[in-house]
Amino acid sequence: MASKLVELVYWKKVRKTGIIFTGLVVSLASMFQLSAITVLSHICLGILCITFTLRLYYKLLELLRWNPGVHPFQSYLDYDSTLTDKETVALVEEVVLLIAFAVTEIKRLLFIENIVDSIKFAVLLYLLTYVGVMTTGLTLVITAVIAMFSFPILYKKQQVRIRRITRAVKAFIKKIKSLFSSLYESVRPSEPSEPASKPAITAVAAATKQKAKSK
Repeated sequence: MASKLVELVYWKKVRKTGIIFTGLVVSLASMFQLSAITVLSHICLGILCITFTLRLYYKLLELLRWNPGVHPFQSYLDYDSTLTDKETVALVEEVVLLIAFAVTEIKRLLFIENIVDSIKFAVLLYLLTYVGVMTTGLTLVITAVIAMFSFPILYKKQQVRIRRITRAVKAFIKKIKSLFSSLYESVRPSEPSEPASKPAITAVAAATKQKAKSK
């Protein structure tokens, strides 16, 4: 599954990736005007019209003895998409672990296990309120789909330039951090002088006691 996803986002099979990318964007954009059920029904009807037409065409060729009776979608029908017991258990375990991790993290952030992390979470939620005012969740999903199919191939083609820009940004951030640290060191009050060492105090006290005894 991971290898197939990599093939899609890196456009290794341009025709297949183009069909999937266009279908996803058009389907998601259609949801601005239609419900998800309507969009899904129309997609299935469109696919069914194409497959039914091709099936009738091949059947006609078979009746005319121009086709040896080959099913046009036999490769898809023969493809085994079932999961074994081991694969099913592994998939369920992975889903359960992800859900448990998400619940644990949300519980940790909401009930203030770590003050800094909860403050970051609160700031993120506050920013998301502005995002919700300016856009919708469907727009964000469409943007994520376009980015998923665009950024990997863009990074692959402009890898040297992007790395150069990344190094420049990291160097700039490092300079800013060093500047702030130097300013902090210059403004920070100096530490008070340390008291006299304990051995010296002990020696003076011992000499005083000895003088008192001798008197």
